Amino acid sequence: MMTLPPVAPMLDSTTFADLDTAGRFAFIRREFGDKVVATTSFGAQSAILLHLLATHSPETPIICVDTGYMFPETYQFAEDLQRLLSLTVRFYASAVSPARMEAIHGRLWQNGQDGLKHYGLLRKIEPLDRALKEHGAQAWISGLRRSQSSDRGRRSFLEQQNRTTKIYPILDWSDEAVAAYVRLHALPAHPLVERGFVSIGDWHSTRKLEPGMTAEETRHGGLQRECGLHLDSSNGDFQI
Repeated sequence: MMTLPPVAPMLDSTTFADLDTAGRFAFIRREFGDKVVATTSFGAQSAILLHLLATHSPETPIICVDTGYMFPETYQFAEDLQRLLSLTVRFYASAVSPARMEAIHGRLWQNGQDGLKHYGLLRKIEPLDRALKEHGAQAWISGLRRSQSSDRGRRSFLEQQNRTTKIYPILDWSDEAVAAYVRLHALPAHPLVERGFVSIGDWHSTRKLEPGMTAEETRHGGLQRECGLHLDSSNGDFQI
């Protein structure tokens, strides 16, 4: 796994970790002002970060990278959550349509690590980079948590990726803390959760959790846990 470089000295992960939830969002506003965006995948637990943003930082733009291969249930969940939380999310997609990609390159997700790398750069990284540039963002907020995978268990609250600072305000939240927050605020679950899905990405690379499987094995056939956004796009190395 490639180690991300530390953030600038003024952005101290230890100080950030000591803050409560409201304090963390205040820290982000103080450090970055209007040069920050948040991302959402409308996945299994996306409602938590979206509710926190609506509560503590409603002015923060929220973007979603639409690969064109999300589950139909995810698109509907996105509409429902936006209405419920009174949020407007901007969707960014690759300029290359799914049909054109498959005609030229085939089903990249079926071609091992190299195919997944190409898929991630084409369908996820390029739209994200474009979104960050359009918003003039110096930082972006993500809802990653350490308990979600072994890779995420090694992450810091603040990381530098190229010229952008990545911020994980709920990185240290346990599964129990997430469940309690959902109950307290009566947040809806992604409809696929009831069908046994614990991590939800594209329909072609996501499986429900079966007996004997780990959560990491439900994505990309176990080849990688990350969706493709959490990589260094300057050289294309995946953070796995």
